[in-house]
Amino acid sequence: MNQVKPIAITMGDPAGIGPEIIIKAFTQAPEITAGCFVVGEKATLLRAAKMLGADLAIESLFEHQIGTEPAYLLPGVLSIYEQNPGVTSTHALGEISAAAGKAAADAVIWAARAALNGQIAALVTAPLHKEALHAAGVPYPGHTELLQAEAAAFLGKSIHDVPVRMMLANEELRTVLVSIHMSLRDAIEAVSYDNVLQTIRITRDFLHATAADMQQANGHDKQVKRMKIGVAGLNPHAGEGGLFGQEEIHTIAPAILTAQKEGIDVAGPFAPDTVFMRARSKVLNQQIQMGEFDAVIAMYHDQGLIPVKYLGVENGVNVTLGLPLIRTSPDHGTAFDIAGKGIADPSSLIAAIKMAKSLLPQP
Repeated sequence: MNQVKPIAITMGDPAGIGPEIIIKAFTQAPEITAGCFVVGEKATLLRAAKMLGADLAIESLFEHQIGTEPAYLLPGVLSIYEQNPGVTSTHALGEISAAAGKAAADAVIWAARAALNGQIAALVTAPLHKEALHAAGVPYPGHTELLQAEAAAFLGKSIHDVPVRMMLANEELRTVLVSIHMSLRDAIEAVSYDNVLQTIRITRDFLHATAADMQQANGHDKQVKRMKIGVAGLNPHAGEGGLFGQEEIHTIAPAILTAQKEGIDVAGPFAPDTVFMRARSKVLNQQIQMGEFDAVIAMYHDQGLIPVKYLGVENGVNVTLGLPLIRTSPDHGTAFDIAGKGIADPSSLIAAIKMAKSLLPQP
């Protein structure tokens, strides 16, 4: 019997809350985690399950079984693929270490290559710790850049030729970032005509590919085939006609105009302090009240992420756009301060799994 390709969930930094929220997701939402398996260290997952007192069977999954064996489809079972079976070392919870960073990166690299090779349908990544990655000698600051490099190598292209963008989304709002992990000073320099236009195009491609409103992916019934993009300005009041900055006039608006000439439904630049409110959708009595825009392009990391996270970290999902694979992630970090305390909320991970499933090609 042919099995549907599974989704791989990487364990994240083993010293953080990734293993804990994975165990909670498999025990609290078995209908969502069905068809998923975990890539990481069995010993780390067993420790998390024991700490939580979880009634969950954790079984080893071997590479030749992936896509052919139904073990990871069974409720009450967490199947885990280990690149180094039998590893018994544990990582000190809440502590940065090169060993933990390497274990987390190895899981992501394996899953990325499995997705690129068509072995798995998608990957969902539990949080990494950037300092631990750096300590392990990983030359990328986070998931997005690491996955971009893997995709470029697979396609035989340079990283520059595989542009990607981060999107943070929940039921109410989607934001796509022009720049990701860099200083604010460098992020301002990254607001160029080419980068803004490229972000608009990547966002358009994502909206076309999904062709359905994000609310449906979170349990609502209505489909809305609309692809309207709003663009935030960089400066207060979007520059107020040049009084507070010239970027809107000389950089952002020309990129929008070019995109419009290409047939993209995009508008702006709008004042950053109001455009996210205009784009916000609401669900009242199971009815979707759509916002003015289906996605907002933000000029830098915090400008775009603060509005989505303010609406509820537990509902947010990070999606990487522009990759030749599907990748989602919770919108929070490793939370070293609460690791091992049993209080981490798995809601964002569950939402990320649901999102990944919603993005799969429909039969």
